[in-house]
Amino acid sequence: MKILFVGDVYGNPGVEMLETHLPELKRTYKPNLTIVNAENAAHGRGITKQIYKTLMNLGVSAITMGNWTWGNKELFEFIDESNIVRPFNYREAPGKGFITLNYNGKKVLIINALGRTFMNTNLDDPFTGVKSIIESEKADISFVDFHAEATSEKVAIGHYLDGIADVVVGTHTHVQTADERVLPKGTLYISDVGMTGPLDGIIGVDREIVLNRFLNGFSTPNRVADGPKQLNAVIIDLTKKTIKRIHIESETV
Repeated sequence: MKILFVGDVYGNPGVEMLETHLPELKRTYKPNLTIVNAENAAHGRGITKQIYKTLMNLGVSAITMGNWTWGNKELFEFIDESNIVRPFNYREAPGKGFITLNYNGKKVLIINALGRTFMNTNLDDPFTGVKSIIESEKADISFVDFHAEATSEKVAIGHYLDGIADVVVGTHTHVQTADERVLPKGTLYISDVGMTGPLDGIIGVDREIVLNRFLNGFSTPNRVADGPKQLNAVIIDLTKKTIKRIHIESETV
């Protein structure tokens, strides 16, 4: 079983990189399932129905989200009928915090969870919550997208779920980390898969806006950066127990 997971798709540049490179990635790596984090797909905030349809037409199996899940209110209109997995630890929210896909007779459980450190502490505990879902669903394969700010919290949940979850990947910080590995009890892990979208912005945003914020303490609202683009992903081989980083850059403006 192979799973291709694409890191945070940011704005139109991210969607364009998927449209351009996903067919070739699928030919090269031949994944059985393709999962994409798209919480920033609509101009950096949330997802629209049109973007959802675009990703599904590209052969995406499921879409995970994060702290910008509700950044575009249109999602409320279609999330319940979609293959979108929003963070399970939002209390009483529309949609699903996990889904189970069937592939060749195997049940693949996909869970999305939000971290709490430096983010929103008014959330259910992601550690025990994810563990409880995995234990109750009894799937053949469990995949966790942990959307969190602190590297320490990501590493901690990786070890907490080691031997319980088959895969734990981190998202949210938009910078691909070089710590992909097999944890001591067999879980495949990486702290952050990285971002798919603008290459020369600051985590997706026009760099002048963010620089002004750091230098002067205020700025205009975020705007998706122009210029070269990137795609960051991992290919996971559950049979061979490997996780490999993918990084593609495009000079197309």
